[in-house]
Amino acid sequence: MIEDTGTTENTKGLNGFSNEDIGDDHLFTGLKTPMKATAFSISDTEKKEKIAELFSEIMDVIGLDLTDDSLKGTPKRVAKMYIDEIFSGLNPANKPKAALFDNKYQYNQMLVEKNITFYSNCEHHFVPIMGKAHVAYISSGRVIGLSKLNRIVQYYAKRPQVQERLTNQIAEELKAILNTENVAVIIDAKHLCVSSRGIKDDTSATVTSYFGGKFNSPEKIAELQNTLNY
Repeated sequence: MIEDTGTTENTKGLNGFSNEDIGDDHLFTGLKTPMKATAFSISDTEKKEKIAELFSEIMDVIGLDLTDDSLKGTPKRVAKMYIDEIFSGLNPANKPKAALFDNKYQYNQMLVEKNITFYSNCEHHFVPIMGKAHVAYISSGRVIGLSKLNRIVQYYAKRPQVQERLTNQIAEELKAILNTENVAVIIDAKHLCVSSRGIKDDTSATVTSYFGGKFNSPEKIAELQNTLNY
């Protein structure tokens, strides 16, 4: 009899490693957030009801008393938080509508929106990622409202994420909206899956970047870094 190690399915797409081999290591499988084709086959109301039911089971399994006044409303609160808040970026209906305007000022240098605070969640442990995003672009003839840059960051942050994917998703969205390759995104974040569990390192941070078009040169990168350090 051949022993079934249970790794055949687990190692597909994992470069020959199992989930156990990877453990806490960072895994980034692609640009798109992994989602089922049936992700929106039920309404948000139905999703909340199901999540509340399942979260009640989790609380019960770990030994919490769901009749306690402090805990009885928790399953519904968690369900509402998941759908309406911290994972609202999964729903394309919540994607910000970005209006463009003619660059009447003829401003042709880089525009930088820095220190955009965001909160996301690690898709490996479902604990927070907290940090700041810096985005920049050079107009191709059209400009975007400043608040929309923040909203684009928030939209992609509000889903289970990997920081590398988050960086690239923001960059690709800006390139598509602004019709230019001249886009840069830098993210500096702390991961609670690193600081509050596992290795328990509370001092380290993770920095990821995307430099497209004119930003992909030593001179422009240096100019951007100098601007961020003001």
